[in-house]
Amino acid sequence: MQLLVPVVAFIRCLLIDRQFRRIQGSFDALPQAARTRLSTLTLREIGQAAACEFPHLYGTPPTARYLPWGLGTAAGYTRAGSDNPEIALRGIAQWLAVAYHETKDSPYAFVQARHRQLLRVVKELKDVHGSGSPREQEDTAERWMQSGAAA
Repeated sequence: MQLLVPVVAFIRCLLIDRQFRRIQGSFDALPQAARTRLSTLTLREIGQAAACEFPHLYGTPPTARYLPWGLGTAAGYTRAGSDNPEIALRGIAQWLAVAYHETKDSPYAFVQARHRQLLRVVKELKDVHGSGSPREQEDTAERWMQSGAAA
């Protein structure tokens, strides 16, 4: 069993990495207005996930609670591929929130590396969220960090 858990974690990490590359491509292609909207949506999704009993299972139906991992990233990833821009933004936000919580406290270095990649994207979104005067940016960043998203 001790050998099986790291193998399952590694396979999951490969899946997250593959999905992240597509999410990153979608994120990079977004115009500034859409990034501002995505920033707000991601903040909300991360906060809602943090309020759950098991944040990494956010978006997973209660009947599927005992799967090796939740279904939130799969749902977000599917939505991120939508032709509807609003659904795609909501999918990206959900995927980022669930993947953030799923990789957050992992003891495995390969998963921690993916978490650092996610943190870079979340930081970019936080910076977009706080665009304005330097004082306004500082206040916005402080509110953003205190809102439960950084849990």
